[in-house]
Amino acid sequence: MTFLLPAQDADRSDATAFVGRVARWDPAGAVRLRADGDLVRIWAGTPFDALVTRAISGTVDPTDITVLAGNLLAGLAVARSERVDPGVRVDAQWRSQLPPRSGWVVVDEVPADVLADLAADGATGAKARPGPMGAASTALLDTEVLTVTGQGMRVPISLRMLFALSGMGFAPSAAGETVRISATDAWARIDARYGAVVRRRHSLLPLLL
Repeated sequence: MTFLLPAQDADRSDATAFVGRVARWDPAGAVRLRADGDLVRIWAGTPFDALVTRAISGTVDPTDITVLAGNLLAGLAVARSERVDPGVRVDAQWRSQLPPRSGWVVVDEVPADVLADLAADGATGAKARPGPMGAASTALLDTEVLTVTGQGMRVPISLRMLFALSGMGFAPSAAGETVRISATDAWARIDARYGAVVRRRHSLLPLLL
């Protein structure tokens, strides 16, 4: 039997909040659950070509499964069983590469309200200059609005990552709240209080056969 077992009620609440926001974008979106020791790492895509993730204490069996956001949300929020039925497995629907678990370098910490202001400015720009179908244009999403440096690394942050961060409600902009920006050679990551946004720093080159 496939199941997710959060360790505590608080872990279940955290998972419900995360999956609920993903399901608002697309209830048929893929959510990946991966065991990592005593944690379950929850992964999902976003409309901004960035991944979002949150870890909760608990177990998942099998240890790496992909399910639909709407089904998992129903299991978390509606059913009362301690063991959550995440719904039918749709492993083939997960097509994104996941970042490495190790090798990350902390580049800098940034006030959360700075990122919130940049995201708000970007949203205003998207409304003033909408792209096709009324959504934010690719050019706007790819705009690099912040660059952090440290540990010999220079990491540009685009609106894609900030819109994902804001849309998931990961970073409260309370006074003194900060977010951590880390990177590897290939990936950038923003860690905030309620979750993280991860995106490749460089596009993958197509294979030439």
